[in-house]
Amino acid sequence: MKLLLDSTRCQGYGLCQEPAPELIDLDEWGYAQVRATEVPPGAEDAAEAAVAACPNSALRLVK
Repeated sequence: MKLLLDSTRCQGYGLCQEPAPELIDLDEWGYAQVRATEVPPGAEDAAEAAVAACPNSALRLVK
């Protein structure tokens, strides 16, 4: 499973990092940065929660 970010849709709310701090960092302005596109085993639920938390659909999962 891959976690992909469309940085043009990110508005810097930072809501995606709360459920998945091990997968997503925020830059100094609050914009998301995916640490690694491959979601490690056991982090699938956190990745799905991060995608669901994004109000602008900037994140998506590809299986």
